[in-house]
Amino acid sequence: MNHDVKVHTLAAMVAYQKDAVVSKTLVKKDAGTVTLFAFDAGQGLSEHTAPFDAMVHVLEGEVEIAISGTPFRVAAGQMIVMPAHSPHALKAVTPFKMLLIMIRQ
Repeated sequence: MNHDVKVHTLAAMVAYQKDAVVSKTLVKKDAGTVTLFAFDAGQGLSEHTAPFDAMVHVLEGEVEIAISGTPFRVAAGQMIVMPAHSPHALKAVTPFKMLLIMIRQ
């Protein structure tokens, strides 16, 4: 029996910081990573690519995610998959929190 098991509220596990992007790695394994992020409004990640598909699940707020030049608005409760090798960038429309899941293939 594992006594370290707890129920967590994801959005409460990472806090906003003024004019910053905050991240917290929850799982880091050879098979992939699970990371929480909190972005202040206007903050973002510049365009980049990743060798694996990455799923973004927005927990709070709203973000604009550009994938191969096409913008998508993603709000709390929604998710989007950023395909491997497709250039993507993120910009916080409002302060927002997301769970990023990347599975290595």
